[in-house]
Amino acid sequence: MRVLVVYCHPDPESFTAAVRDTAMEALSRAGHETRLLDLHAIGFDPVMSRAERRAYFDRGGNEAPVREHLDHLRWAEALLFIYPTWWYGQPAMLKGWLDRVFVPHVAFSMPEGAGNIRPLLTNIRLVAAISTLGSPRWWWWWMGEPGRRALLNGLAMICHPKCRRLWIALYDMDHVGPAERARFLAKVPRTLARLKI
Repeated sequence: MRVLVVYCHPDPESFTAAVRDTAMEALSRAGHETRLLDLHAIGFDPVMSRAERRAYFDRGGNEAPVREHLDHLRWAEALLFIYPTWWYGQPAMLKGWLDRVFVPHVAFSMPEGAGNIRPLLTNIRLVAAISTLGSPRWWWWWMGEPGRRALLNGLAMICHPKCRRLWIALYDMDHVGPAERARFLAKVPRTLARLKI
């Protein structure tokens, strides 16, 4: 399986970086072909410019600013997002990546009349996310799981009609100790070893 790993964390020595390394090793060991897109390392600009917004619905023109990223999406059969959850959602850089890269006529087709958008990323059969959260699981559930829902409900809807979804999370990150973190890191490869499309 071709897996595009989209990673977002500003600190290269963070626990999230350890999760990334563990996930990449597990995917490789399982025989998957991977590409890593480290948004901070490449200096991705999450801010949509005025010109970009004005060309957002223009077929072809909207691809120019993010062509390389669209090539990654077209290549992928699976998307794996690795990031910390901040304020119940994705960090600003990752949210900006979603805003700028998932453009009409490539990611989805615009509705005609009162119709719905139609998915165009049907090559993607799996959307997965690994995240850490400062809040306990019950609070995340109470808040409606906004970050999880944005990816596994919203984004997955513009992928293959039978797109599988996977969420792996370490809750209450602000209070867990080394043993809990080690258990979580051990859980990541066990879960990813079962990935299929």
